[in-house]
Amino acid sequence: MMTAVLMFSAMDTLAKLTVRGYPLGSLIWFRYTIHLAFMLLLLAPRMGLDLVKTRRPWLQLLRGALLVGSTAFFYLSLRYLPLAEAAAISFIGPVLTTVLSGPLLGERVSRRQWAAVSLGFAGVLVIVRPGGGVFAAEGAFPLATALCFSLYQIVTRKVAGRENPMTTLFYTALVGAGLTSLALPFTWQAPAPAQFSMMVAIGLLGGAGHFLLIRAVSHASPMALAPFAYSQLVWSTLLGWIAFGDFPGRGSLLGMLIVIAAGLLAVNWRHMRRRNDAIDQVQEH
Repeated sequence: MMTAVLMFSAMDTLAKLTVRGYPLGSLIWFRYTIHLAFMLLLLAPRMGLDLVKTRRPWLQLLRGALLVGSTAFFYLSLRYLPLAEAAAISFIGPVLTTVLSGPLLGERVSRRQWAAVSLGFAGVLVIVRPGGGVFAAEGAFPLATALCFSLYQIVTRKVAGRENPMTTLFYTALVGAGLTSLALPFTWQAPAPAQFSMMVAIGLLGGAGHFLLIRAVSHASPMALAPFAYSQLVWSTLLGWIAFGDFPGRGSLLGMLIVIAAGLLAVNWRHMRRRNDAIDQVQEH
């Protein structure tokens, strides 16, 4: 998990370097097409046609589309925001998942979880600082990233345990490459050699990171892995400082810590509630 989030941070750093002088649509197309090629080389020889067999094609398509939306909004935010702040705001995602799991998954959201939700949004407000000028308006991009990714996680729960994880990973790349290909004629620009090299690296890092993420989830629960996922903020801060000279101010660092605390509380309280429900069921039977 730690290696996966390091890869994602490195991918975001390269994306921020590239998106300044290259069309967003073409960049995202490269990201998913190279990811798809990585999956085909890695999985197709071993799985054959089993790689594309799915009992929930519409959910797979929706899941892939949501991840494309999350990527697009995040890369757009990188044009305007420092890497660490953009990553921190997008990490409101686990808190949004807590809110949306009620109406979409039928899960009960406790008062403690609502407290975590409120705390998470407070952290975002500390980072964005409403009334602070353009930065506050542009903070909407990583918030849109978080919303898309939260819905993506909820759809992932619906397919988890019912589909081969490698098939799900493959469809992530397939849908991403397919959707971005539709916009490619309107956004295509031949990349310079340096841009091409960075985009190849972005695709490989994305594919390898998602592969390691699935391997991590196969050995431990997402709730147990959540604290390690937040190390991505550390990597993003360090890489943003090294690559761009951007280091968060005190207010942004405080907001990042609040968002991390809110996310961990939401995950921990959800885990405690499920454990207690399981104990109650055992006692009832």
